[in-house]
Amino acid sequence: MTLRRVAALSILLTAPWTTHAVGQGADLVIDDPSRVGVVAERLPRISEAVRRRIEAREIAGAVTLVARHGRIVHFEAQGALDVQSGAPMTREALFRMASTTKPVTAAAVVILIEEGKVRLTDPVSRFIPEFRNPRVAVERDGRVELVPASREIQVLDLLTHTSGLLSGGLGQKQLPGDSTFPKKGDTLADYVGRIATAPLDFEPGSRWAYSPFAGIDTLARIVEVASERPFDDFLRERLFDPMGMHDTSFVVRADQAPRYASLHAREGTELKKADYSFAFDPPYNSGAAGLISSAADFFRFAQMLANGGELEGRRVLSPRGVELLSANHVGDRFQGSLGRPEGMGFGFAVEVVVDPIRAATFRGAGSYGWDGAFGTQFWVDPREGIVAVFMVQASGVRPIQNDFGTAVMQAVGNLDHPR
Repeated sequence: MTLRRVAALSILLTAPWTTHAVGQGADLVIDDPSRVGVVAERLPRISEAVRRRIEAREIAGAVTLVARHGRIVHFEAQGALDVQSGAPMTREALFRMASTTKPVTAAAVVILIEEGKVRLTDPVSRFIPEFRNPRVAVERDGRVELVPASREIQVLDLLTHTSGLLSGGLGQKQLPGDSTFPKKGDTLADYVGRIATAPLDFEPGSRWAYSPFAGIDTLARIVEVASERPFDDFLRERLFDPMGMHDTSFVVRADQAPRYASLHAREGTELKKADYSFAFDPPYNSGAAGLISSAADFFRFAQMLANGGELEGRRVLSPRGVELLSANHVGDRFQGSLGRPEGMGFGFAVEVVVDPIRAATFRGAGSYGWDGAFGTQFWVDPREGIVAVFMVQASGVRPIQNDFGTAVMQAVGNLDHPR
């Protein structure tokens, strides 16, 4: 089956409008957009934005989901789950979340902060003693020296990528490359204990620099120590089960395998199934990049945040906890990082739109979310009550994500109160 034919046979699972419900995958229903001030005639532009990219062989397929004020107005699967087999994309597809895992870990940390077991200003050494007496790599007279840091790394530094821990700078360059990534057989305790003595790239709190694995996986280990529970058990018991996220975990069960979306990459003018070499070996559960999830499940996580920490009567976080998670904690230090424009800030493992004009985005001020290396993305616009989820398995899709955001927001009309 050709990719163009797969696109033409897109699974347009936009069920007839019905009463509001939050379910799982195929059980999710599409509400009347007019009930929440969304212009139905403009919603197809979301589909068109995705379809153009499929036909251009930039992506194989995608699942998109949009809700306003908790009512789903768009939920669609297009294209192929796997171009090699010709299997169509479905709304129940499972995706490697990669760094979209990070905000989940941040939420777990906020749970423990609210319980008084962790503080934002806690030194990491309170939970992992090996982090005491950190050193910073500095260049002097053409030589690299390791000097004592002015203070220890704090929990807040890890949440906001301002720790200087293995963020690709001078400190990380003093280490062998294979020592900065978890090894086969590692647990979180093994890996985090090993990197705790790594030279820092800069003074904690002084700069923003992305720590792809080390910073957030250190937070995952802090969750284990503070809660006295394995990280995966904590997430399941405190987040996934209460929110009904039954398709989210660190492994794909045998019965889930047919729903697992393949990673694809462009080769010349063709899109082909890519070899997948990036993986974490059990028992390693990466809080930075290890989760597998579906659009429906991640919608539930995002909707919980949009609701101020509650979903279907079950409270996971306090409204104040969500406000802290989604606030800009780094001033203007994030803008320009990772190819982001000016006008952007950073919260707890999420980027934050501070100035939509300077950021050249249709997303509103205060909108926040994050994405992963393989294209998964979610964001929440608190002012407009929007939750948006974009699921794809391909790299280099930032322009498509931006087009998706524009297509979502151009369909939003005015509404005083949802009906």
